Order: sequence, then structure tokens, then C-alpha cells
Amino acid sequence: MDDRQFIISSSPHIHSGESIPRIMYSVVIALVPTMFMGVYLFGLRALCVILLTVAAALATEAGAQRMMGRKVTISDGSAVITGILLALNLPPTAPWWLVVVGSAIAIVIGKQIYGGLGYNPFNPALVARVILLISFPVQMTTWIKPSPLFSGAVDVVTTATPLGAMKTHLIVKGTLEGFTMVDLWGPFMGNIGGCIGETSVIALLIGAGFLLYRGYISWHIPVTFIGTVLILSGLFWLINPDQYMNPLFHILTGGLMLGAFYMATDMVTSPMTYSGMMVFGAGCGAITIVIRLFGGYPEGVSYSILLMNAATPLIDRYMRPKTFGWRAISSR
Repeated sequence: MDDRQFIISSSPHIHSGESIPRIMYSVVIALVPTMFMGVYLFGLRALCVILLTVAAALATEAGAQRMMGRKVTISDGSAVITGILLALNLPPTAPWWLVVVGSAIAIVIGKQIYGGLGYNPFNPALVARVILLISFPVQMTTWIKPSPLFSGAVDVVTTATPLGAMKTHLIVKGTLEGFTMVDLWGPFMGNIGGCIGETSVIALLIGAGFLLYRGYISWHIPVTFIGTVLILSGLFWLINPDQYMNPLFHILTGGLMLGAFYMATDMVTSPMTYSGMMVFGAGCGAITIVIRLFGGYPEGVSYSILLMNAATPLIDRYMRPKTFGWRAISSR
């Protein structure tokens, strides 16, 4: 008998028909509405940031893989996704050198140094964003008001994000009394200052719906992430509305939607079980609210996801499903 009949390979044993390129480019399609809104709101400067991050990410990945003696795999779409997600987490005014440095950090430090796709413990785009934010805070926190294409507006007017304005008002006044509440219809449709990809909730939801429909992400992380933010911010708001903003403000502003649907759901850096995903999402939401309400930064989504990325191995270890037929052995 042929000995090869007894060779058993590692799972998976049944191919679903999906592939890494198909999944990656489906995520690109899902992000098209968000990229379109970013370019529409901030003009060609946003388009330049997106194109440059993708190009720099592809070039860095190819160069790093050649230097490490690995097969060049830039056609699989993973570097494209990393570049797009990084661009969506940058202000439209980001200078070209910051974009290139960020792409190099995301690919080399966030991904290739661990072994490449599938081995990185942290979301590469968020690794780059946090390093850039710490290293170049002025360039990373310079925001402009949207000036939609074909509107005739040519002047760049700097402005603060809603979360930044709230944090500044609290630091100066010690209370929210007198703070001009932003019209929440603006961030929902896309009419506020901020990063390229966090100014239009409706565009993010359209893409998220597509990914949920295709089965590339599940509801467990986004729902528990957003739900935890809703519950915790709502409790603080009910206790002291003069000190804390209402929960809808926290949900619709900042990078919560972008992080919950596109960053926290990364297949490599999030837990494998549904119960583990819910623990992961709840942890992200809790850390986000703690940073937003009590930390020095107005935003906490990036830090919360990275911290929970670090906890993913522990979550997978302790949230493992029981093996079929397994039962606990009595101590007696």
C-alpha cells in the first residue's frame, strides 16, 4: 500500500474557495465608500495621502521580503490593505515624508519583523499610527475643515476634532457647561474635521455591511466594542452630564467605527472563538472609554485595540471550546 495514504497534513483539510487575495481585495472594495468620502471632503490632498501610503507600503514590503530572502508577495493585497488603513488613520494634511515613514513602520516593524502575514501580533497600521502620533504629534494632530470637491472652497482652515475640542474645553473649564455640542448629523454623513477615514459613519457602515454579508467579519467584535462604549459612556453621562458627553457623541465621533469594523476584526490579531471575540471587543470598548474620559489623549481607539491585540493569546488560551466528548475528571 502507498505510504502516502497515511500522511496527514495540518488543518484546514477542506478548502472553502476563499483565498488571501480574494479576502484582501474584498476589504479594499468595502473601503471604497470611505475613501471616496475622504477624497470628496478633503480634496486631492487626501487622494495623494492614500495613493502614497499604498505605494510606499508595497515598495517597503517588496524590499523587506527581498532583504530577508523571502518570496515577494505584494500581489496578495495585504500590503495594499495596510497602506489604505494607515492612510485612513492619517490627517489629510500629513506631509509626504510622514506618509512614507509611516508605511515603512507598518510593514517592517508591524509585520515583516515577526515573519510576515499571519505572524504579526499587532495590527500593522495601528502600530504605525501610534508611533507617528508619539513621534510627530504636531503633524498628526493638525486638522482642517472639510471643503468638498466642486464647492469652490480653496482656503484651508484649521479646526479641532469634536473629541479634541471636548477634551480642551474640559481641561480649561473643568466642565462641559458652555461647550457647543456638535451636530451629530455631521459626523454621521461626513462633515467634520479629523482623519481621512473617520469623518463619515455612513460610508464605514456601508463597507462593514458588505464584509458582514460576505462573512469576512462577524458581528461579535464590532457589536461588543460599540456596545461597551455605549453602556459605559451612557452610565457616566447619566451620573454627571455636566462632566461627560452623551453616548451618541462617543459612538459617532473619532475613530470608533473605523476601528471596530476594520481594525479590531483583523483575522490575525483577534481571537479565534466567538466568546473570545466578545471578550476582546468588550476590552477594546472599556479601554477606549477610560482613555477618552480620564486620559490625556482625546482618542483611545488605537491604543485599546493594540492593548487587546497583546491579550489575544491569553484570550484564546482561556476561551477555548471544550473538545467534543470531554468531561472534567472529578477530584474525588
